[in-house]
Order: sequence, then structure tokens, then C-alpha cells
Amino acid sequence: MTNIRKQFIHINQRIEQAFKLSGRPPDNNITLLAVSKRHPYDKIQSLYDLGQRHFGESYLQEALQKIELLSHLDIVWHFIGPIQSNKTREIARHFQWVHSVDRIKIAQRLNSQRPSELPPLNICLQVNISQEIQKSGFSNIAIHNAIKGILPLPNLIIRGLMAIPEQVPDSSEQFMLQRTAFQQLRLLMQQLNQEYGLNMDTLSMGMSSDLEAAIAEGATIVRIGTALFGSREN
Repeated sequence: MTNIRKQFIHINQRIEQAFKLSGRPPDNNITLLAVSKRHPYDKIQSLYDLGQRHFGESYLQEALQKIELLSHLDIVWHFIGPIQSNKTREIARHFQWVHSVDRIKIAQRLNSQRPSELPPLNICLQVNISQEIQKSGFSNIAIHNAIKGILPLPNLIIRGLMAIPEQVPDSSEQFMLQRTAFQQLRLLMQQLNQEYGLNMDTLSMGMSSDLEAAIAEGATIVRIGTALFGSREN
């Protein structure tokens, strides 16, 4: 059995176990997003052959090469990295999901540059849930203006929220600290759905080190990179 197959099986077992422990209803699905940035396309092909369909990229030029090489496969491509204004056109044209919308301006550009022959782009609004100075994302207050500004854009669908909580020291309290941050994101989405009559259904949260805490608090997409692919290539 290859390493990537072992890792794929192991991650899915972790997700299944965390799901069972969470007590969530059986129809409350979780999508494994394979974070393939800085990994060669043959590893993506290997995971695809094992049944993986959702892949996440952060570096646009690298991603465009992979999308072209693997265009014969029915992959769902997610952009999960920081977005510069000069990158929005290609992101709007080549991805089905964008997880890292952190400014209204970026949403407006994605909307105007989304080709008319494609369905609306699924987006998640990035929230700075731990209020870290060096981290991008909407605050719990600013996200209200973001919702109001983005909702009228016809080529975007606000599917949910994304966050990367502050990393905490390895301690006996780590799991509960992670859960608290993920709970805040879940409650924020519930509040926004109720206040604005939305039907957001996506919580993009949880990575290799904290997927159990994220799933316990309702994650619907977990973003897994190194634990799935192994160490990244330079």
C-alpha cells in the first residue's frame, strides 16, 4: 500500500471517528478538501484515483498549471490562499470555490470577472475569529457590512464562513480552546443566517492538527494538506 493511500485512509478514519463522537446527524456531511499546494500533479492524480474530488490551491500560477494538466478529470477546485486584486480574473475563471474572500473589493472583482457561461462562484467569507493583528479576515462587526455589500452580486453565492484560529500551545486545554474558536464561527454563521435571511451551509474550518475540534463544532469542510500528501516540495 502506498503512503498516500495509507494517509488517505487514515485521514478519512479520523474524520469518521470525529463525526461519530460529535453526535451530529448522519446527513450532516463533511467534505475533505485536499490541500495540494506545492505538491506535484501526480499526487493529485493518485488521490483522485482513490476517490478524492475536492482540491485546494493557494498559489495561482501553480494552480493554473495543475488545472490545465488535469482538465480531463472532474475535479472541484478551491482557491484557499490570500487574494491580490491582480489575481481575481484568473481565480474567477478557473475555480468553483473561493474560501478566502476578506474584502468587499475582492468580492466585487470576482463577481464582475466571473464568465457569464459559468455558474455563480461559491465563496466563503474569511473571518479573523481570534482577532489577530497580523491575520486577514473580517471582524465579527465588519462582516455585517460585507454581507450587505456582497449579497446583491449576481455571480457570487455566499456559501459560508472560513477561519484559521490562533494556534495555541500544546497543552491539556488545547482541544477546548480550539473548540471555543470554532464554536464562535458556527454561532456567527447562525446569527448572520437569521439576521439576513441567508441559507449559508458551509463552515470551512479545521486542518490536520485540529480537525477533531472543528468537526465537533460543525465543520462541513476540513482542509488537509501535509497529513494527506506528506511534506511539501520546495
